This record gives sequence, C-alpha cells and structure tokens, in this order.
Amino acid sequence: MNLVWQSKLVLLLVLPFAAASVVLQTHWWAENVPTVAIWAIGLSVLLGLVAWKAQTATPAAAFAGVVLAASLMFSTATVPYKPWRTALAPLLTLLVLTSLATRLGHGEKQRLGIAERRNGRRASQVAANLGLAALASSEFAQSWLIGSGWIRAAAQEPALLFTVGLSALTEAAADTISSEVGQVIGGQPRMLTTLRPAEPGTDGAITLLGSLAGMAAAGIVATAGVLALAGGSRMFAVSWASGVFGLFFDSLLGATMERRGWLNNDAVNFFSTASAAAFALLLLAALPYSAVG
Repeated sequence: MNLVWQSKLVLLLVLPFAAASVVLQTHWWAENVPTVAIWAIGLSVLLGLVAWKAQTATPAAAFAGVVLAASLMFSTATVPYKPWRTALAPLLTLLVLTSLATRLGHGEKQRLGIAERRNGRRASQVAANLGLAALASSEFAQSWLIGSGWIRAAAQEPALLFTVGLSALTEAAADTISSEVGQVIGGQPRMLTTLRPAEPGTDGAITLLGSLAGMAAAGIVATAGVLALAGGSRMFAVSWASGVFGLFFDSLLGATMERRGWLNNDAVNFFSTASAAAFALLLLAALPYSAVG
C-alpha cells in the first residue's frame, strides 16, 4: 500500500503554519528588537546549510529545518536576547545526539540494509520529528495555554509554556537514539506487544539497551531545555516523562499500525511526538505546582 500521501499530509499540516508564523514573527521582531530577528533567521539558515553540506538532509529537508528552527527560536525569545537562552539549545542537543547515533555502527547498518539514505533525511522526516514541537511552542499555542489556564503555574514559572514543545523534542531524540543504538549494540530485539524475538529494524521491535539509551537521550534534551530557559524541576520531570511515554507509544504504533501497513514511518513519528505533547499537557494539568516545582 502506497502511503506517501501521509508524508505529504504531515508536511501540509506543519510547514505552512510554521512558515507563516516565522514571517509574522520576523516582521514583528525586526520592527521592535531587530537583534532577535537577525540571530534567529541567521542561525537557522546556518543550521540548514550545515545539514545540507554534511549530507544529513536533502535541500528540501534543510529548508524545512530552517523554518522549524526559526519558529522554535522565535517562540522562546526573551529580552534581553541571548540565542543560547532559546529553544536553540535543546534543538542543537537533539541534532548532535541523533547525528552521532546515526553514525554509530554505520557499516553494520548498511549490511543489514537499515542505514539512513545517503543524501540524508527528507523534508517529511524533518517535519514529522520537529513539526509538533514548533506547533506546540507557537504564539498561538502559548496564548491558548495561558487563556485556558491549563498551565496554572505559568505565572510563577513562564518557562513552563515551552514544556509541551520540549516534550515533543525529547520524544524525537529518544526515538532516534533508541533505534540507532538498539540496531547495532542492543542485542536481540523483541516485539513490544508480544516480546517475541524479531529482526533488527523490525517495526515495533525494541531492545533493553536501546530503550535505556533513548530514555537517557530524552533526559539530556530535557536538561538542555531546562537550563536554556531557566525552567525548574517540574519542567524537567514533565518533559522527560512525556518523552519516554512517546518513545514506547512509537514502538506500539510500529508494532501495530505500521506493521499492518496503515501508517508509514513519518505518520508514526508525528503521532508519537504528538502523544508526548498530549501526555505533557495531562501531567501539567494534573500535577500540583508544589509537588515537583
């Protein structure tokens, strides 16, 4: 079954909204604090060029990365402005971790036929992994969170508004690291649903070492986000737990929906980051502020 339409749908759901947000944000910041617009656009373009030149992304994927990175940086910008005090920090952490993990045991992955494509990730893959984080961190989403009173502690800890987006980033890191590490040094993979042995690279198959590596990666990205935005223990606990939840939700979708040919990998990744964001919303609404923060 040809499921390419799902990848196109992910792009359609993510990129137009993110691009419109970047245009509006660039215009607003350029008029009010030009330094923010210059740094956000400049650093995002630089990241895209590096990814393209390093052949870790196609030209279209690099462009998608530029848009999503700029959106994330704008949504977390504060005055006085410091680029490293934005979503750039957890985003860079995610990119470095996943890049290193992708190169781990590359020869073995090629032998097994599960290595990443030579010309890098496609635009739909970038949108599937980073798109939800950008959408959840947008001005519209943050305004809704404030207006609805969903995050009751936002007044005491404004950085909490980025927790939902950060949770999506931690899931993206956990999923990629878990897969890349598990396929090479994780040992015998087993299906999440039945615990039966499976071949490396099988949808829904997990390894203990790969899962632990993914959980650690989620913690590292969550830490980077908390440090960059001066968040508290509540922000770390929610984003890390949500990333781990999304990691196993991803495997569950892989073992069921993807193996049956109902979802392709881009759709699975998008829904998994969405599950992490949704889980974060539930935790933020359920946990009293004094319990963790």
